[in-house]
Amino acid sequence: MSNQSTFPLMPHATASWLVDNTALTFEQIAEFCGLHILEVQAMADDLAGAKYTGRDPVHSGELTQSEIERGQANPDYRLRMQKAPISVSRTKGPRYTPVSKRQDKPDGIAWILRHHPEISDAQIGKLIGTTRNTIAAIRDRSHWNISNINPKDPVTLGLCSQRELDALVAKAAKRAGIEEDDTANNLRLGSDREALIEELRAEREAQAKAASQAAQEAEAAAWLEARRAEGLSDS
Repeated sequence: MSNQSTFPLMPHATASWLVDNTALTFEQIAEFCGLHILEVQAMADDLAGAKYTGRDPVHSGELTQSEIERGQANPDYRLRMQKAPISVSRTKGPRYTPVSKRQDKPDGIAWILRHHPEISDAQIGKLIGTTRNTIAAIRDRSHWNISNINPKDPVTLGLCSQRELDALVAKAAKRAGIEEDDTANNLRLGSDREALIEELRAEREAQAKAASQAAQEAEAAAWLEARRAEGLSDS
């Protein structure tokens, strides 16, 4: 994760723009935007970026073109924020979640309940944007759709950022007096990352296979059409 003190006002939208319009590395973009590198990888693979409208950080004054060019010339260069965004305090209440992602909330809630029971219902509600009644129903398995709920990491579902989840886990652990085992935690994160990378790779391979098959079918159809035309001309 990044050690920057400030990040773009709209980190996901900014990352999406940088992926589409620059030759910066995923690591540089993740570092500047305060995101996990796998979130940026997913945007580049069109698995997550489609839901974000790119935001030009040069236009907003957060980056300069010369700073981007320095980064493109040196993969080890860390981009520097040119103008810190004006902080905007969010009104009280659950966070807004796009309609397309709301069906994923129960899966994200179930994952947190399973892996981080130290996080309070109020904290889950604020992170995911849900109600205590929904959380309680998933916990005691009285939720109307419980048979179809499968625990999934809320970060990979796009319900929150890795930075937000890590901060909440650390805060909840401290409040509960839990000393995290760094070794076990690193092994879990490594496993999660490997699983996501494997999932992304499998999806790319499936898309490539489907495209190849479609091309072969189109070629076969064109060949048959040509032979049919030759037959008509001969007759």
